[in-house]
Amino acid sequence: MSYCINKMIDIRNVSKKYDNINALVNVSFQIGKGEFASLVGPSGAGKSTLIKLLLCEEKPTEGKIFIAGRDITKLIPNEMPFYRRKIGVIFQDYKLLPHKNVYENIAFALEVCEVPQKDINDRVPRILELVGLTQRKNNYPHELSGGEKQRVAIARALIHSPKILIADEPTGNLDPVNTWEIMEILNRVNMSGTLVLLATHNKEVVDKIQKRVISMKKGKLVGDQKVGKYLI
Repeated sequence: MSYCINKMIDIRNVSKKYDNINALVNVSFQIGKGEFASLVGPSGAGKSTLIKLLLCEEKPTEGKIFIAGRDITKLIPNEMPFYRRKIGVIFQDYKLLPHKNVYENIAFALEVCEVPQKDINDRVPRILELVGLTQRKNNYPHELSGGEKQRVAIARALIHSPKILIADEPTGNLDPVNTWEIMEILNRVNMSGTLVLLATHNKEVVDKIQKRVISMKKGKLVGDQKVGKYLI
């Protein structure tokens, strides 16, 4: 059953096959504008494959994926960079540039898009404040805790003001205190109107936040709860 209105992510009968392996089997669901949804399931459930499809790193074997009404399965290569800038992505391993400080790591995401320096000077401090890193802006990644590194990654993902934020196991390397700090930031981001899709194995997080839960197993959609728990 689908619970969203105003579809931002619309996955229709999507299957993905690698040789003889069915990574996804006829998956369909929608996520509405401004929703917070957790994507859960054991290893091999198809979560990572689904995220790759949403980021256009792979194409489905069958089916269609619409983002904000546009069929992304039909994007041509030179459209990919522009599309990906519209989606914020956070990974478990941060992917920070080691020789740039916090401010520079975030600003770099704008510099590569040739954003004017005036706009960079305006946007970066505001994002730093959102993630609570204003006092750490001159520090380098090796000087940061795991939680601080993930906050930098969140700031970088948000710098283009995306309508969709995909968080792929963002707390996988963090202790419980940092985990909840990151979740609080994601909640604030969601409350500002950004759709958040959280892919996670963390049962405690999923059960506590009391948001929508989309459950997968062996490439199939096996549950979709409006306010759910990690039941797999």
